[in-house]
Amino acid sequence: MAGVHPQDDLLKMTHRENWKVQHERLHVKHRGHEAMHAEMVLILIATLVVAQIVLVQWKQRHHRSYNLVTLVQMWVVPLYFTIKLYWWRFLSMWGMFSVVTSYVIFRATRKPLSCRTPRMVYKWFLLIYKLSYAVGVLGYLAIMFTMFGFNVFFRIKAEDSMDVGVIMLFYGLYYGVMGRDFAEICSDYMASTIGYYNKGGMPSRSLTNDICAVCGQRILVDLEEEGFIEDTYQLSCGHIFHEFCIRGWCIVGKKQTCPYCNEKVDLKRMMNNPWEKTHVLYGQLLDWLRYLVAWQPIIIGIVHGINFSLGLE
Repeated sequence: MAGVHPQDDLLKMTHRENWKVQHERLHVKHRGHEAMHAEMVLILIATLVVAQIVLVQWKQRHHRSYNLVTLVQMWVVPLYFTIKLYWWRFLSMWGMFSVVTSYVIFRATRKPLSCRTPRMVYKWFLLIYKLSYAVGVLGYLAIMFTMFGFNVFFRIKAEDSMDVGVIMLFYGLYYGVMGRDFAEICSDYMASTIGYYNKGGMPSRSLTNDICAVCGQRILVDLEEEGFIEDTYQLSCGHIFHEFCIRGWCIVGKKQTCPYCNEKVDLKRMMNNPWEKTHVLYGQLLDWLRYLVAWQPIIIGIVHGINFSLGLE
């Protein structure tokens, strides 16, 4: 029809039809450039191999700096893409997580350490772990639900149910990685500042049997009793603590000594640490996501830079 602009036709199409048209135009645009495309693929493969070798060597030789840089990128890279692509829902959740976690890290790195900080740190990151795990499992089930066609029975479009599943799975894995890494940072700082023993390993302060050596508050729940909010734990050395206090002390298995007497104890046998008991496959999945979010955009940027410098556009 005369006077109708092709852009108007695109606006009237569905999302799938629009995608097909754009895909066909892309094929027409790049037709006849097979040699250039092959060269670009070789550059991509070579860059991925070199980057993988560099990252593995960095991780083996300087593990702490590698984890710190990766964590910063994990925190910052999504912010760039959410603003660029207008993902306001993710940005709002990212903002809330960042504000609370920043406050928790601030409290955990203060010297002298507040007696209430270890239990607060453990409560927050345990909550993040449980929520991220639950959201990730629900996302995975939603994907399986769609792949087996159960969405048809509920009259849900496959695209919609699959999108929900992928988003929930990404949310669960992403915040699972972030919570675990930030918990490790907090535990490193707390382990170096908490406790009542001196450099010689002797207690620098005497406490009665009904006082928690971490927070200095009275223990109201007996060892044999089941607490309404938290239980009371006794280590092999005989000293007792509030549940959240001692879990905050040994979070992610970082400190396996008594906070009061510095005696070596096997804390892993006494409590189910969520970060240590995570299934091996789930842990590998978190590591893969860390690489995908933190390093993949940088590697792709390097590839684009190489292609541009060689005139391969």
